[in-house]
Amino acid sequence: MRRRAATTAVTLTMAGSLALGLMAPAVSAAGHGPCYDGRCRTTVSAPKTIKVNSRTFGFGKLKIKQISSRSVKMSAVTTGGAHLSGSTSPGGTVMFNNLKIWVKSVSGRKAKIQLSPMS
Repeated sequence: MRRRAATTAVTLTMAGSLALGLMAPAVSAAGHGPCYDGRCRTTVSAPKTIKVNSRTFGFGKLKIKQISSRSVKMSAVTTGGAHLSGSTSPGGTVMFNNLKIWVKSVSGRKAKIQLSPMS
């Protein structure tokens, strides 16, 4: 009986340690936002600012400026001060440095977008 209790305690301790280890990256990413690593799917309405990793993409904030049934307009300012801007219709993509922004669809004043890094 004693051996069984010790084994159960070790198992629970290991499971707790593993669970905390798995949660740590999610907690640190949550501080920056779900799109920080450049990988996300989200629904936005304008104006909206999406934080991304400036070291990876050369800019830290992707700004969704305007959404209509015909186009989604966006912009960013690079760490060097250059202004990036672009627009696309639903189904199209915009590339800012090495970040691909795909406008999957538009419904009313909301757009479903997907970000993905180009590597």
